[in-house]
Amino acid sequence: MKQPTRECGLIIDIPGDIDTTLPAFERISILLRENIINGNLRAGQPLAEIELAALCRASRNTLREALRFLHGEGLVNYHQNRGVFVREMDKRDVRDIYKARRHLEVLAITSTTVVSDFHLHRMLQHITLAEQAAQQEKWREVGTQSLRFHQAIVQMLVCRRFNDFFSVLLAQLRLLFASGADERAFQQPWIARDRAVWQLLADQRQSHACSALQEYLDFSEQQLMQRFNNVSTEME
Repeated sequence: MKQPTRECGLIIDIPGDIDTTLPAFERISILLRENIINGNLRAGQPLAEIELAALCRASRNTLREALRFLHGEGLVNYHQNRGVFVREMDKRDVRDIYKARRHLEVLAITSTTVVSDFHLHRMLQHITLAEQAAQQEKWREVGTQSLRFHQAIVQMLVCRRFNDFFSVLLAQLRLLFASGADERAFQQPWIARDRAVWQLLADQRQSHACSALQEYLDFSEQQLMQRFNNVSTEME
């Protein structure tokens, strides 16, 4: 990961592993999606065209095309006479996202007879990084690494289309995190839960891992729905 660039309050990390053979607009859309996943771009944040194009090292035309692409993925919204904003999610999005997560993550576990050392190592790296971030009180990074852990689960399917689709789900899920203020209280419990799922996979106990994952997703969905309910109550 290269050093982040900053302009007018926006911060963008420039990954060094984006496929350079892709069209320019697609590379920029991936870059922006990744910066939503890592928490640099947050729900409701305005995306000023000139500043963002400079940060992404892209022309304004390329950026516009990338933003249209992200709009199709449900990650940004256009507001008349105001510009483009990172999308704010709602309770309907929670239900849809978790329905899709259950299909893909459970499929990844149940379709795997033996979990390879390669995939176990990749998952463990994200858990370790999350634990280190928690020790440093970097709760946004804890959230990022938890998302990457679940991305590594889906990668066991070895299907590029699933990977691409799940990366959009992760970005949408990250935007849901913005629905509450206490990041520490929200993120901390997932570290132990991620490790518990990993340990079951490492022991090749896929059926138990599947049950633990389903319980995990049920609890996670309930937590997010509760946060939205709390916000609604505070606004009344």
